[in-house]
Amino acid sequence: MATKRPKKTPANPRNSAIDAALALASKRDWANVTLADIAKGAGLDLAALSQMFECREDIVCAYERRVDADVLKNFSSSGTERDKVFDILMERFDRLNQDRDAVLSILKASCTDPKQFIIGMPNVARSMAWMLEACEIETQGWRGALRVVGVTGVYAWALRSWRDDESADMAKTMASLDRSLNRMEQVAGTFGL
Repeated sequence: MATKRPKKTPANPRNSAIDAALALASKRDWANVTLADIAKGAGLDLAALSQMFECREDIVCAYERRVDADVLKNFSSSGTERDKVFDILMERFDRLNQDRDAVLSILKASCTDPKQFIIGMPNVARSMAWMLEACEIETQGWRGALRVVGVTGVYAWALRSWRDDESADMAKTMASLDRSLNRMEQVAGTFGL
C-alpha cells in the first residue's frame, strides 16, 4: 500500500495564498475562484488556508495591505498636501498595474456581489488613512475622519477611470483624479476642513 506524502508547506504560506489568488483571478472571473482552488494553487491544504484567512474577501484585504506596504515603502513627494495626495494615489494605481488583470477581475466581481463591496469599503478607507498619513495629513478626530472619507471617495472615483485606462501614461486616470481632488478641495473649503 502506498503511503501518502505530506504536502510541502511553502516558505511563506500567506504570501503563496495571495499569489495563487491573484494568478487565478487573472485567468478567470474572481466570482468563479474558490477557496479550494486557491489552496491548491498555493500548495496548501484547505485546513491550513482556513487558519490564515476567513474567506476570499480576507485574501483580497491581505492583498490590499501588501499594496499599502509597497506604496508606503516607495513613496516620496514634496509640495502641497494636494500634490502629495495626487502623487501617492498615482503611485498606488501604478502598483495596481502590476496585478492589473487580477484586480480587474476582483473589481468586476465586487460590483455584482454586495458582500464583497460591504466588506471591502472599510478596508479601502483604512488604506486611504495610511496614504494620508504618508502625506503628513492629519487623520485623527472628526476632521481626520472626514478627510479619510473624502479621499476614499476620490480614490473610488478615480479607480473607475483606471479600470478603463489601458494607456501607458495613465492619462485618463490622472485627469479623473485631478478633477476629483478639485471637487474635494471645493467641498473641504466650503465646510472649513
